[in-house]
Amino acid sequence: MISDLAYVHSEARLGKNVIVEPFAYIAGNVSIGDGTWVGPNSTILDGARIAMNCRIFPSSVISAIPQDLKFRGEETTAEIGNNTTVRECATINRGTVSKGKTIVKENCLIMACTHIGHDCVIGNNCILGNAVGLAGEVRVDDWAILSGATLVHQFVHIGGHVIIGGGAKVRMDVPPFIKADREPLAYMGINTVGLTRRGFTQERISEIHNIFRTIYQNGMNTSVALEYVEREFKQSDDRDYILSFIRKSERGIIRGPK
Repeated sequence: MISDLAYVHSEARLGKNVIVEPFAYIAGNVSIGDGTWVGPNSTILDGARIAMNCRIFPSSVISAIPQDLKFRGEETTAEIGNNTTVRECATINRGTVSKGKTIVKENCLIMACTHIGHDCVIGNNCILGNAVGLAGEVRVDDWAILSGATLVHQFVHIGGHVIIGGGAKVRMDVPPFIKADREPLAYMGINTVGLTRRGFTQERISEIHNIFRTIYQNGMNTSVALEYVEREFKQSDDRDYILSFIRKSERGIIRGPK
């Protein structure tokens, strides 16, 4: 159902059972999947690719041009996966020539007044709290939670199953499975509650905890600690994810507790 009071460009591609409420604006180079709800006063601009069963709340803006002075009008996209909710006044900018697209994957909750900058990649099942701000080219892996008013520096990588406390300033990479808080941002232990809710066994959680004790609390520098973990802990997907994440970090990881 498309309201007579909405503007939908004739070239926009809308799937079955899409609802467009009054005063919404949908540009031409846009596709919206089956069952998606587009709320009143929301703005969906050229380059938006919205999948099925999404909810786009009032005054949100999807696929505006990047806030990047290097942008020269190249054709890029902002892509949103199935079952994702974008709440009031959130903004998701499209990509630049750097990566060509901004991606928010499936089953995410993007809360009110959040900003996702150009070329960001947000994994599946992520929650970005109210007024979170992501600069360009930030990566957030699956199941991460960024609490309200978290600000993330350009190029930062945030690991999966992380929870970051409200009002945090994220200047360095945040390894997977952990809690992070304080200023400057620091490792605060394992996200035990989140991992338990997602079906991790106690044995698996303990193994992750022991790996991070080695990295953060045994007095070794990071490279030595990673060699120790690789040598002394049996191979697993969790161990290998942690090792790969830290070794590939370009900004370095957040500090340990003091």
